[in-house]
Amino acid sequence: MPYAIENGFVKIPQKDFEALMERLEDARDRQALDDALRKKEDYFPGHLARRMVNGESPLRVFRTYRGLTQQALADATGVSKTTISELETGRKTGSVKTLARIARALNVDIDDLI
Repeated sequence: MPYAIENGFVKIPQKDFEALMERLEDARDRQALDDALRKKEDYFPGHLARRMVNGESPLRVFRTYRGLTQQALADATGVSKTTISELETGRKTGSVKTLARIARALNVDIDDLI
């Protein structure tokens, strides 16, 4: 790889520069993948996301994904089973306080329930 230094700048052929940039991008991609794999985040399966895209209540999808009945979620949050049912069917929207309690119990963000 021929190069020249002029006034504090390194001059290299364009094809060499492009090859270096490609290697840098590959290294960044590998680092991003390594970082993502090291994180202990909870991943949400695609088939469950499709249920929400198809109109199913996010609350119901997350609740069933976590293996909870409406009663178990009610017990864990102090929110009545009736309210949970009404939130799942869309008859109620729920207050921020209620949604925050449910989100905490399901280990999701409030935004995930809306």
